[in-house]
Amino acid sequence: MKGKRDAGRDFPGKRWLVNLLRAIHLVGVVGLGAGVLGDIPEARWLGFGGVALASGLVILALDAWSRPGYFREYVGLAMAGKLVLLGVLLAWPAQRAALFWLILVFSVMFAHAPASVRHAVWLK
Repeated sequence: MKGKRDAGRDFPGKRWLVNLLRAIHLVGVVGLGAGVLGDIPEARWLGFGGVALASGLVILALDAWSRPGYFREYVGLAMAGKLVLLGVLLAWPAQRAALFWLILVFSVMFAHAPASVRHAVWLK
């Protein structure tokens, strides 16, 4: 019997595709972090931010496609919040380091929160 988390759309190889996208996403996050926290010209690390953003958006699209109620759950709200914070990070150079750490800690805390929290419905 499939659980609530398994309900939704799926296709063969989706789990491996998402794992590959997560690995690519982490490469982008590490590169972005190295640029934001290090003394590297913005032109050299901004591409890593693009990799993190593009891979994250594809993962987000797959999750939303798989579970049509995704954006009514806290996980969808958290992803929207991360995108807003990323926009603020790019627009506010003086606070980039603090915003990078905020996004990173928020992401890890939320990603490892119990499914009952991540998938709770906030918008009925």
